[in-house]
Amino acid sequence: MELIQDTVDLSAYLAADDVIDHHHPRVRATAAHLAKGATDSYDYARSAFEFVRDAIPHSYDSGDLRVTWRASDVLERRTGICFAKAHALAALLRAEDIPTGFCYQRFEEVHGLVAVRFDGAWHRQDPRGNKPGVDAQFSLKGERLAFTPDPESNELDYPVLYAEPHPVVLDVLKAAPDRPTLWKTLPTAL
Repeated sequence: MELIQDTVDLSAYLAADDVIDHHHPRVRATAAHLAKGATDSYDYARSAFEFVRDAIPHSYDSGDLRVTWRASDVLERRTGICFAKAHALAALLRAEDIPTGFCYQRFEEVHGLVAVRFDGAWHRQDPRGNKPGVDAQFSLKGERLAFTPDPESNELDYPVLYAEPHPVVLDVLKAAPDRPTLWKTLPTAL
């Protein structure tokens, strides 16, 4: 799938803000720890992906009722839904100067993932977390995402690559006091 950047300014895909707070000490410390074992930026990106995918349980799978949305909070609390895990991964990647954007899929609800830029191209990655029937892997040679949309069921991949998390997603995450409430308000379209 060819992604369409929402801005031509590549530096926007490295920026820090209140959500992707890669300047936060927890994000910096986690990035430094992951970078120690990495041989290059690709190896670091794979390690960061696997860390977020495996060490931070998806809150639905684990039954955690807390809602996180800020990258540093996801890393501290070790929980989040797909959007929050994408925010954490983006912060870790941007902390090491790897351009990272946000992309989305639509199933019954919207699903969030990231895309990383290597060798002049964007590559989507899904840190949602594996479970039976879900086997997402870090890959620059063909996508290994958690889910594949079925166009006959009106599921789709949104082609836009956002430099910041989509405001509809953020509004829902920020407003939800707990995951059961969040589940009732997840966006069904962007």
